[in-house]
Amino acid sequence: MGDSGFGIDPAKLEHYAKEIKELVEMKVEIAIVIGGGNIFRGLQAEASAIERVQGDYMGMLATCINGLALQSALENQGIYTRLVSALEMKEIAEPYIRRRAIRHLEKKRVVIFSGGTGSPYFTTDSAAALRASEIKADAILKGTRVDGIYNADPEKNKDAVKYDTISFEKVIKQGLKIMDMTAFTLCSENSIPIVVFNINGDGNLAKVVKGDAVGTLVS
Repeated sequence: MGDSGFGIDPAKLEHYAKEIKELVEMKVEIAIVIGGGNIFRGLQAEASAIERVQGDYMGMLATCINGLALQSALENQGIYTRLVSALEMKEIAEPYIRRRAIRHLEKKRVVIFSGGTGSPYFTTDSAAALRASEIKADAILKGTRVDGIYNADPEKNKDAVKYDTISFEKVIKQGLKIMDMTAFTLCSENSIPIVVFNINGDGNLAKVVKGDAVGTLVS
């Protein structure tokens, strides 16, 4: 949503597309799990008298809207894509079929996973961890607005210290909020490293893939 309070910022969309294009040109296989908070925030559901399950489905639909927007932005960059949804909506997206998704990646298409897990009570992080496990991803790159993991919230505490690397065990022991615990446990059990980095910095996505010291590595 960029600097706006909600919705889709065209400039931010173009930024993400160009960042992803760099990876495509490096011959990297890319799968993207996209959230929907810019359109609907589940935390607001209780205040708006929307039942939790209904709210979660609204959030999943929002990820499909974002998926369509990102797909369009990527195709404007000349990138072949496939939008895959955990919720059936055959007119706009393919249904999620694991083997088909892997085949798209092998053909160097960028796969956009939308619709979360297809079930309520699971976050976008859980969808990312689940899909990464299913397609045997090498890593999860979690793009955020901060440049890594700190021992305290860097937006609230100027003395917060950043970690370059940290273990799964230490994250759990210190109660650091990287992902929800369901997602984090799934990554830990399947030995999928997580890199938390600032997605808004120019070239950061490519730097992470090249192995540069960007963000924080959890392994």
